[in-house]
Amino acid sequence: MFKESCPGSKEIRQPTPGEIRCRNCGELVEIWSDETEAVCKKCGKTNLRLIGPTCIDWCPHAKECVGEEKFKRLKDRVKV
Repeated sequence: MFKESCPGSKEIRQPTPGEIRCRNCGELVEIWSDETEAVCKKCGKTNLRLIGPTCIDWCPHAKECVGEEKFKRLKDRVKV
């Protein structure tokens, strides 16, 4: 199923939490490494962040490696 040896997909297969500042109110917003947007709990605004090129952009095995749902969600991401 998942290709454990592929280092390019680690942050997609095993996401980690991070924080960004809300562009509306400045509150810290939790966002996971495999997410392109997160909603601020204080003001309710959606915050987008740019995810640079990942293995899903070039690897022919990416869909199999990260899973179809994550592949589709990240392939369809908004590019800011």
